[in-house]
Amino acid sequence: MSVQLDPDLLRTFVAIVDAGGFTPAAKQVHRTQSAVSMQVRRLEEALGRALFQRDGRGVQLSPDGEALLGYARRLLKLHDETVAALTRPDLAGLVRIGTPDDYVDRFLPEILVRFARAFPRVQVEVNCEPSVNLRRMLAEDRLDLALITCTPGAETGEVVRREPTVWATAERHLAHEHEPLPLALFQSGCPFRDWALAGLSGLGRPYRIAYTSASISGILAAVTAGLAVTVLCRSVLPAGVRPLGVEEGFPPLPSASITLHRGGAVSAVAECLAGYIREGFGADAPPVSVPAVGRVAVAA
Repeated sequence: MSVQLDPDLLRTFVAIVDAGGFTPAAKQVHRTQSAVSMQVRRLEEALGRALFQRDGRGVQLSPDGEALLGYARRLLKLHDETVAALTRPDLAGLVRIGTPDDYVDRFLPEILVRFARAFPRVQVEVNCEPSVNLRRMLAEDRLDLALITCTPGAETGEVVRREPTVWATAERHLAHEHEPLPLALFQSGCPFRDWALAGLSGLGRPYRIAYTSASISGILAAVTAGLAVTVLCRSVLPAGVRPLGVEEGFPPLPSASITLHRGGAVSAVAECLAGYIREGFGADAPPVSVPAVGRVAVAA
């Protein structure tokens, strides 16, 4: 008898990986923790493979679980695009989305292309603002959706991705060796700015804020010219810019939690785009390991 993979089971499996455990995944898929555990058992029984390695302290992905993850993401993407294209081809309207511009070039093109194919009559308005401004715009009902950077442990909204945050400098320059350290940072209210200043203050290393910008283009202009060091998500570093590590005298930084927030009255078209954003930000996330996801208790 051939194996049939239930999309609901795959969706729960992916949610456990992306949310970092059974308990947060249960909230994301609107089920109890025991129901999530039961769904995982059903998926493991259907495949005849253990997807998580369990011990007395918690669970992590097994090798078979890591192999399934990429296939599950692709199957769910195709499933959702098929359903959208055949059940809502005439969906129309406007969706207003806000995002810090450091995520625009890296993530949005693929998301918007796929969304446009499924919903060609929907207009998308993209507003690039720092996270602190996006919160205010949501409160003022000027946005339907917003991607906001949060500090780990203080997340609000739905976590769609966790990104390593790194110090960055130009490959061919030595700005990172200057004293005081010249910095190119986003404006006040940005978590990256706060983490950078707190880390250097903790080390007692002198610094000066040489450049400030609300735009990643402005930040990278100073960095690539060899005029300053900055803090960014590792995945957005362009060619010619490299990360700096502890071995070079830079303190470790928190990972950034990228969260999806909804406005007060979310339309059907906005919910559709939210699904594409969720998949787009999680599609190439690295496989879960214990340091990234941590150990999580298995529901009884």
